[in-house]
Parts: sequence; C-alpha cells; structure tokens
Amino acid sequence: MTNKYDDLRQWLEQVEAIGELAHPQGADWNLEIGGVSEIDYKKRGPALLFDGIKGCAPGYRVLTSSTNSARRLGITLRLGADHTDATLVSALRGAPSRWEEASKRFAPVYVESGPVFENVMEGDGVDLMKFPTPFWHEMDGGRYIGTGCAVATVDPEEEWVNLGAYRSMLMDKNHVTLSIVQGKHGHIHNQKWMEREGRAPVVIHCGMDPLFFMLGGVEVPTGVSELAYAGAVRGEPVKVVKSTITGLPIIADAEIVIEGWIKKGDRADEGPFGEWPGYYVSGKSKEPYLKVERVLHRNNPIMLGSPPAKPPHDYSYMRTIMKSAMIFDALVSAGIPEVKGVYAPECGGGRMLVIVAIKQRYAGHARQAGFIASQCREAAYMGKYTIVVDEDIDVTNLEEVIWAVCTRTDPVTSIDFIRRAWASKAEPMLRKGEPPFNSRAVIDACRPYEWFSEFPKVAQGDPDYLRELEKKWGALFGSGGA
Repeated sequence: MTNKYDDLRQWLEQVEAIGELAHPQGADWNLEIGGVSEIDYKKRGPALLFDGIKGCAPGYRVLTSSTNSARRLGITLRLGADHTDATLVSALRGAPSRWEEASKRFAPVYVESGPVFENVMEGDGVDLMKFPTPFWHEMDGGRYIGTGCAVATVDPEEEWVNLGAYRSMLMDKNHVTLSIVQGKHGHIHNQKWMEREGRAPVVIHCGMDPLFFMLGGVEVPTGVSELAYAGAVRGEPVKVVKSTITGLPIIADAEIVIEGWIKKGDRADEGPFGEWPGYYVSGKSKEPYLKVERVLHRNNPIMLGSPPAKPPHDYSYMRTIMKSAMIFDALVSAGIPEVKGVYAPECGGGRMLVIVAIKQRYAGHARQAGFIASQCREAAYMGKYTIVVDEDIDVTNLEEVIWAVCTRTDPVTSIDFIRRAWASKAEPMLRKGEPPFNSRAVIDACRPYEWFSEFPKVAQGDPDYLRELEKKWGALFGSGGA
C-alpha cells in the first residue's frame, strides 16, 4: 500500500489513523517536553503532539517522535504504513537511486501564496517568544527552535537550493543562531555569499512535512536540491513561494518559517547542545546569527522537534533506515557485486558503524566493499567502523555481526585503517582546538577467500529444518503449532 499527503497536518491524520499519535496536554516547554519525548522514543512509543503548553497560547503545538517507527517512516516516505523494520529496509533498496534520477523531473513549482502566510510578523513586530520553543536538555545552552528543521540556502553561482537540518538556538524575540558543520552544503553556500556580498540569505522552516527534515539530514548529492528530491519521493512537485526578503523558496504549506540574512562578522554564543553521538561535545562557541526580518506561520502552528541525544534518539531510527538504503545503493552504483545487505545501526547514530554483507566472488572483494562503504559520499562524514561479513550473517543482528568479528578475523591481518578522514565537532574523541579529522577501521570479517571451502562449518541446524521444527513445535515458543 502506498500513500499520499500534502503537508504535516495530513501526515498527522494518517498517523492518527494507524493509532500511532498521542496528544499530551499541559507539558512545560522547560525540560518536560524534552524529557517526555526522550522516554517515548527509547520505548518506541507513538508520535507526540504536545498542546496546551505552559506559558503559550492554546493551539501552539510541538511534535516529537515523528519518524521513529517503521510505520510512521513508511508513511513519510510514501511507502505505506504496513511495514516492519525488515520490510521497510527491503522496500527502500534501490529507492534512493530512483529518487535521485527522478528528481530531474520534479523541480519545485512556484505559487503566489500558501497556508504558511496565514500569519505574518515583520520588522519590529517579530516575536519568536510566542512559540513554545523547548529547552530540551538540562545542560543545553539555550532553547532550540530549530531541531527538526529544514534550512534553505542557495549557491550564489550555480543557483541550486539546499535544505539542511542545521540547528538553531533562540537568542531573543528576533535573533537566532545557525550552526552548520564545515563541509556541509549550507556552510559552503554561506561562505560563497560572504566572499561575494558579505551576507548570506537564510530561510528556516521550523515545522513542515517531516520528509524535508529527513532529506536535510542525509547526503543528497551536491547540485541536487532536496526540494526536487522530495518531489520525486512525493511523486509531484513541491509548491513553494519566492521570499520577498531573501529570494529563497519557502515551502508553501510549512507551519513556521523564519527569514533573514546572516551578516559577515555577526557571531554570538551558541550551545552547548546534546549531540547525536550522545555527548555534549562542542561546548559553547561563537556561531553566526541572523536578525529575523520576517516570521510566517499557520493558524495553530506546529513546531517539528527532533533533538539528538544518546541513541536511540528522536531521529536515529530514521537515519539508520535511510543511510542503510543509501549506502547499499552507493555500493551497487560503484560496481560492487553481490551486495546482500547494509545496515548502519542506531548505536552508531546511523553513521559511525556500517555493516555490509556480501557473497564473496573474488580475492579482495571484501576489502573493496569495505573501503568504498567507508568513503562513499553517503558514509564518509563521521564514519568510524565498517565491518564486512559473509551473506550468512544478518547485518541487523549485532550479536551475529560481533560473532563473525570474533571468529572470522585475525586482528593483525583483518583490520585496515584510514587516517585523517572527514569528522566534525560532534566527534567525542576530538580534543578541543584540533582540526576535525578522525580515523577509520575497515574490518574484514568474512571467511578468508583463499581457504573459504576449508573454513570450519557453522555448528547449527539446517535453517530450513529448523523452520519446519518451529512450525511443528510452535506451541513451545508461543507461536501456535502442534
């Protein structure tokens, strides 16, 4: 079953229909929303739509836990709600490549207006304090209005628009910081603007279809706009309005939009903030900020919250599923034969651990798959360990994977290293003041190719026979049977 929806509100209707939406009332924006959400996503609970938030007008809402179940993620990707973890991973194989190719046919469509223009605050009338921006974690440096966000920037030379999930901290009623890691498309765009004009245009979507936040957090190729990519996923072009403030496109049915320019030299204290590897890493730093020139929002607006923390966190499941599919496609596109599975588990934040299963066909096959999986576009940022296993290993089962590492490797001959790879300030092992490098380990946990047929046989029953026995004796295992 496939599904279609146009905006966040229709997404909520579909999630409500499958019984995966809860409506907490009366929570406090100060730590309580963050704490309740953390409990929820660690328990794999429903999506949470907070309303009646203390100190805020009724109807000003915050949504968390939006994409941390297979059914909700299936809805977001227009793949239907009838999914388990395994069927969703299977459904996504090949999809990122198809979406990338189809994006050429789904450029956004400009319209005159949209629901986001129901309320407009400009100039001295801008007041961001009316929104229920959460103070997510007790050691955070401030309230973060941009977590599950989509920040629009544009390349001033090539004129392609990027959407990135870059965090934004509330400073006061009309100023917000914007923190973007070096090397990310938004950072490169802003650097070019500063060199050219001394300022850079920014549009921050703080509530919208969760698909835009998802795509802003994965490696959509350089030059491909997430707006076009989202159109390919949706099967129809995204409707946007051209901003009269920045010239950037605004998603017409977004919930909350912040517009302005970052000026050269304008920096303010930002952070600390709990990072996706699970630590407070970067501390307080000077980051660019923008004076907000205009805020748009719908009636009864919904802020999309997605704070990182020790995994599993709000978006770690989504990233695991998406990165696994994208790395799988990257290996196939690079010509690696017989790729049987790819998984980037939540314990590594969907980035720092990648597991690849192959059917070995030639000497060096495992190392080739490992090095490409480690350094392909989809996995190069903040990777750390890549493990290659044989096809008999379930890549989603860490017990099986570590069993293969323990029994099919020799530490001296089975592990290779890459030095000075692409990391970021979120790397917990990075000392303050050091450049953002890290190293990578590629672990070949496949049975040695040159004596594969001589390798000891696995001590277990024939899988087909075990399945027959489970069916016959299912009552023993709580699954019916004789």
